[in-house]
Amino acid sequence: MSEVKSRLCFLTPTRLNQTYPLFIFLPGMDGTGKLLRAQTAGLEAAFDVRCLAIPPDDLTGWEGLTEQVVDLIQAELKTAPRRAIYLCGESFGGCLAMKVALKAPQLFERIILVNPASSFNQRPWIGWGTSLAKWFPQPLYQYFSVALLPFLASLERIGPADRQALVEAVRFVPQSTSVWRVSLLSQFRLEKSQLQALTQPILVIASEADRLLPSLAEADKLVNSLPNARRVILPDSGHACLLETEVNFYEILRTENFLREHDPASREGAASNDY
Repeated sequence: MSEVKSRLCFLTPTRLNQTYPLFIFLPGMDGTGKLLRAQTAGLEAAFDVRCLAIPPDDLTGWEGLTEQVVDLIQAELKTAPRRAIYLCGESFGGCLAMKVALKAPQLFERIILVNPASSFNQRPWIGWGTSLAKWFPQPLYQYFSVALLPFLASLERIGPADRQALVEAVRFVPQSTSVWRVSLLSQFRLEKSQLQALTQPILVIASEADRLLPSLAEADKLVNSLPNARRVILPDSGHACLLETEVNFYEILRTENFLREHDPASREGAASNDY
């Protein structure tokens, strides 16, 4: 992957293929875009992958983030304007993905939400803890952030290299930025009427063992509000499920028949599409 710049950008893998559909990944609170690393090789069988990277000192609000992401996607389309686009958001990025899809619905053929943090307000203790933590000295704040990792991820299901990458990603975000992004989640609201405007096929992936957010209940709520959505349950996974060694994101999409018929991987014998 390319490196994070001083402004919002897309990280790109070493292999690009403009004949494949674009896969746009919007990351969680860390904003690095690098925690998709465990899944990138598999996804490249079917997609031209882009991961959003948000600078660590970025304090842009929802509207600004949404507009910048749409601009980045439109810039990608200038070189191959007729490509299908899959939009995927994980946790914080799941909220951003819904905002982006509502801003420019014509761009996206399919949407994937992985443990979206739209249920954040059902866990008020996170906001209270962050409000207290903003007064901590930086070394104590770093300790506090790492101490929360067992809530963020099922660490025993993540390999050593990816576990270290998770620790580094958490430490990468400054204290003031973490507080800001938590405040954005506390402000996040979408009415059912807005969700009903998203008519694309949508896959909501929920971890049943999520200790951070009530992702299973939120998946049910979203599926009941979105016109063309289904859920997938990962029974043993934690919140940061895409880092887990037993989770194969590409295989989930293939098994759920979420690959379009013209996508490269769908020619490998995937069943007919249910959407």
